[in-house]
Amino acid sequence: MVKIHKILTGLALWGIISAGAVLCPVWAGAKTEKYTNTDFAMNTVVSETLYTTGKNLNPSVGELLKNTEENLLSWTEEDSQIAALNAAQGKTLEVSDELAGYLEKIQQLSVDSEGAFDPTIGKIIRLWDIGGENAGIPAQEELDKLLKETGYEKLELDGNKVTLKDGATLDLGAAGKGIGCDLVMDLLKNEKEVYGMILNLGGSSVMAYGEKPDQSDWRVAVKDPRDPEGEYLGAITLKGGEFLSTSGDYERYFMENGKRYHHILDPETGYPVWNGLTAVTVVCDSGIMADGLSTACFVLGKEKALPLLEKYGADALFADENHKVYLTEGMEERFELMKDTYKVQK
Repeated sequence: MVKIHKILTGLALWGIISAGAVLCPVWAGAKTEKYTNTDFAMNTVVSETLYTTGKNLNPSVGELLKNTEENLLSWTEEDSQIAALNAAQGKTLEVSDELAGYLEKIQQLSVDSEGAFDPTIGKIIRLWDIGGENAGIPAQEELDKLLKETGYEKLELDGNKVTLKDGATLDLGAAGKGIGCDLVMDLLKNEKEVYGMILNLGGSSVMAYGEKPDQSDWRVAVKDPRDPEGEYLGAITLKGGEFLSTSGDYERYFMENGKRYHHILDPETGYPVWNGLTAVTVVCDSGIMADGLSTACFVLGKEKALPLLEKYGADALFADENHKVYLTEGMEERFELMKDTYKVQK
């Protein structure tokens, strides 16, 4: 049995400010500084806004995210644990405690969502290549062949021992940014001089930690799925310790014969999900769960998603192609509609 162990050493809010430090008013008896930065990690633009009486931790945050991708999650980096598992051809490998813990949570979400979240569909994602240079509708014969090599049941966990059966491979892209947010939260908890931080990865995964010096709310803009470069659909208020994730059919897609083929695939059919939803935003107290739940809820559709959200204590916003917005009870208290072309449904 092969052992894989990696030590990890050692983000985009809409309206990014260029990197720098700004002296803030006295708060809690100490002068705080505001550090802002933009970076690139996990294949997306990352932004950080940090309030602290200590050193600027933004470089450490960026380094942590990059190392997490390269050493833990990437299926393309040969030295990553996921890549090693995929190359094992069904052999049992021993992974780090960190990765084993994440895989256990992912497997549980797969079970709870009845396969709507499935970490084994990476081959099908790459077959469609949506957002890539060779995007197109695959041949049904080729799709059917790969479907036989997918299914969350093919992931077997025994403590730190991981086995991928029947040609299955892992792709944690639907949970990776959330994992990154969780790791940054853990980093900040050990830094006593940090009062608050907002971290945004590509507009789809956000982490709020602590408070602002003026104790105003952390507010995150939500894009209009049918006008993502225009006015925002609305804004969601986060508390320190909460995470937000959005999955939408506007992020990566191509059009053919008037039909939108987007990157959120139904694990059962291998085709993009067409259920009338255009975006799902989830808020909860875990980065990996917020990320995974937004995908699972998009696949399930609003009605089937509600019991899953309740099980995980999560709030959600559903936007559909008729410009209607549906909110869970908890989301009603934190969402503000900003675009009059949409209507919140009661």
